[in-house]
Amino acid sequence: MINKCSECTCSTQDEEKKYEEIANVIDLYKGKEGSLIQILHLAQEIYGHLPLDLQKFIADSLDIPLSEVSGVVTFYSFFSTKPRGKHTIRVCLGTACYVRGGKKLVERLQDMLDVQIGETTKDGKFTFEVARCIGACGLAPAMMIDGEVYKQVNVNKLESIISKF
Repeated sequence: MINKCSECTCSTQDEEKKYEEIANVIDLYKGKEGSLIQILHLAQEIYGHLPLDLQKFIADSLDIPLSEVSGVVTFYSFFSTKPRGKHTIRVCLGTACYVRGGKKLVERLQDMLDVQIGETTKDGKFTFEVARCIGACGLAPAMMIDGEVYKQVNVNKLESIISKF
């Protein structure tokens, strides 16, 4: 009989490895003033997101209250407590983008991807977010995918942009 790797065991081993990596990061930064954000960035890079159990692990390792860690995680929009998609789509809803059709882009993407703002598509491909300004006001409306800015976007261009991913 072939010995199959049980999903539960692999998942547990993978998670343990990630926690070990995060523990190493914490050891590097522990005791350095203002290092929590850096630790959280690296932990999210390793783990993919920052669930409550991981936040507790970080708080315990740094000997700080969980509320302090959780407060930072929930304050900054670049931290996520849920698994994120392979690609992140951000539609700008700053004043210029909103006035020039940003809201229509949001609505169309929600329909196309069957996802709400702040959520990840069922296939794990996209996380959909809005931004208050991405600095492309003169060429509004704008959106970003994985840091690449798309300017003067309209609903007719969305399918060809998304199809690249």
